[in-house]
Amino acid sequence: MSRTLRVGMIGYRFMGKAHSNAWRQAPHFFPLKAGVEMHTLCGRDAAGVEAARVQLGWKNASTDWKAVVNSPEIDIVDINTPNDSHAEIAVAAANAGKHVLCEKPLALTVAQCQEMVDAVKKAKVVSMVCHNYRRIPAIAQAKKMIEEGALGNIFHYHARYAQDWIVDPEFPLVWRLQKGVSGSGANGDINAHIVDLGRYLVGEFKEVCGLMNTFIKERPLVDQGGKGDGLGAKAGKKLGKVTVDDAALFIGRFKNGALANLEATRFALGRKNHIALEINGSKGSLQFDFEDMNRLKFFDNTQPADRQGFNDILVTQPGGVHPFVGQWWPPGHILGYEHTFVHTIADFINSVVDGKSIQPTFEDGMKNQRVLEAVEESAKTGQWVKV
Repeated sequence: MSRTLRVGMIGYRFMGKAHSNAWRQAPHFFPLKAGVEMHTLCGRDAAGVEAARVQLGWKNASTDWKAVVNSPEIDIVDINTPNDSHAEIAVAAANAGKHVLCEKPLALTVAQCQEMVDAVKKAKVVSMVCHNYRRIPAIAQAKKMIEEGALGNIFHYHARYAQDWIVDPEFPLVWRLQKGVSGSGANGDINAHIVDLGRYLVGEFKEVCGLMNTFIKERPLVDQGGKGDGLGAKAGKKLGKVTVDDAALFIGRFKNGALANLEATRFALGRKNHIALEINGSKGSLQFDFEDMNRLKFFDNTQPADRQGFNDILVTQPGGVHPFVGQWWPPGHILGYEHTFVHTIADFINSVVDGKSIQPTFEDGMKNQRVLEAVEESAKTGQWVKV
């Protein structure tokens, strides 16, 4: 392995920690086609980014993303900033000849996504949007089974992504609750994930009919003296308007005729990061629950009637039997949330060496955004909207 790829990462909080761990771990567990150097970590707060650099294992710290993007020492730019800066940074990185990994949602609008797609195509650099849930071993196994025809013709895709972290009306108005910075609320933040999984597992959406709601209209502004990220901060005394949705749900059709039913909410008490999927077909059904992420349930209608029922597939068998787990532990030693990012980074590194973008690409991110915007338009008009 003679080549080393040097990474510049913009953003260092929640996703920055997850990505940092993945950049650090991937070379130790996966047969990569290049080495990795965690070259520069970038953030707006000098003291904060320096502390994160030490904690997360980066070589250098910077507060100037443009300097990082344009540095001749950087090969890859990894974007983990709030959503309103994704497009600007990604386009600049592509123009500078850097390969780009970007957190979801890809951008605020389809138009911004198109700019990003055009930029990476023109520059002929590798791009990827980080939908890490595609690389849960159980989800990758579901994809394999569907492609092999185990479910037959798909009838239904039902998905729910539920959290409860903003139920408290005293929770402050962080950037994730401001449309100008985030683009949308539950729709772009978590609905984006189950939309992407629907496209990955079932196919492209044809039309949608959506409903969106904001349960708490005003919240305390973030205390100017308090530091926070999109998931929490110190609340001040003044109130500000919530400009995004707290919950989004929609029904729809895929182009292949399957029906869709998706719900995303941040107002489901008791649910911290609950993702539940069920896919029904003519030959069988698959069911997945992220809170039991090493298990995939399969109903096989081709089995004799006296032994039918949902069977557990424990996706912890190495040796190429189940996706990704062969690089980790012996059978039955479970994987967790952080491993999905390691899988993503490993695939991305090898795609950079091969010079070929790997799914989900920026094009996938734009297709997801088209669905999200169609849901928002439908919620406003009360009409079905074609994607």
